[in-house]
Amino acid sequence: MKAIDFNHFGDADVLTLVDAPDPSPRPHDLLIKVHAAGVNRADLLLRTGHYGRPDFGDSNLIGLEVAGEVVAVGSEVRGFKVGDRVMSITGGGGYAEYARFDYRMAMLIPEGLDYIHAAAIPEVFVTAHEALIHLGRLEAGESALIHAAAGGVGSAAVQLARSTGARVFATTEAKKADRVHALGADVVIDYRDEDFEQVVMEKTDGVGVDVIVDFVGTPNFARNIQSMNYGARLVQVGLLAGGKGAQIDLERVLYHHLQIMGTVMKSRPQPVKHAMVQRFRNHWLERFGDGRLSPVIDSVFPLSQAADAHRRMETNDSVGKIILTN
Repeated sequence: MKAIDFNHFGDADVLTLVDAPDPSPRPHDLLIKVHAAGVNRADLLLRTGHYGRPDFGDSNLIGLEVAGEVVAVGSEVRGFKVGDRVMSITGGGGYAEYARFDYRMAMLIPEGLDYIHAAAIPEVFVTAHEALIHLGRLEAGESALIHAAAGGVGSAAVQLARSTGARVFATTEAKKADRVHALGADVVIDYRDEDFEQVVMEKTDGVGVDVIVDFVGTPNFARNIQSMNYGARLVQVGLLAGGKGAQIDLERVLYHHLQIMGTVMKSRPQPVKHAMVQRFRNHWLERFGDGRLSPVIDSVFPLSQAADAHRRMETNDSVGKIILTN
């Protein structure tokens, strides 16, 4: 099969189209013909050596998110059959013509949703649900602050917060503000020219927000704490700007009854990942079928142009998901 691989760590030019062995399904696996694959920040980190060259469970090839047609099922698979249209998070191997993965990570693609849009759902929406709803416990009538709201997970989190009935604050660049407003954000903050802490406290009459989902890390941390309501929850999903040297006001944490949590999917045990997918599927999947939720597509590249897709993500100009197609 054709697949994307690289021989050494480096910039996007190291990604090349190669011939690779076809994967074989294990007892709990689905084997699919990949029609589309999502590009994620983790792919860039893998390419540049952040993780080494691990096998995340399914393949040592790059790619963590796919949509396609089932062509074979393992002996222990339940609830799926050859010919099903599925989307899934994978433990590697998404940038290829065929991919295998544990069937408990898969979801049937809702009728009427194409493969490109389906490939933009699993990684970002499962992560957003886990952070915002499962850990953050966001409820209708509360308020949420979503950082990096034009990105894949951020744009998903804005939609889920809106659908939950929360008031949504979102940070992004000014040039992306209209897109983020359209996703459902009530207050969009230009993080380059505005202090999000000041805006949040002004717009909430000094109360703060109930849930914060942050991907940035240290530069946001102290202001996140100051932007939190009594009993508020901060869920740290990424560290795009680093995670060292953060300062914390422990008195505010103590007397405001604040909670600070971190979540990373790749390093979790497989049963935990199964549960994350199931929680998302049970809560939201039907809403993609009737159009109440829709993944945001920034751009689409053929698999052979994976390097260009990575360059697009590295510009930080994208809004929503970048997709590769076969």
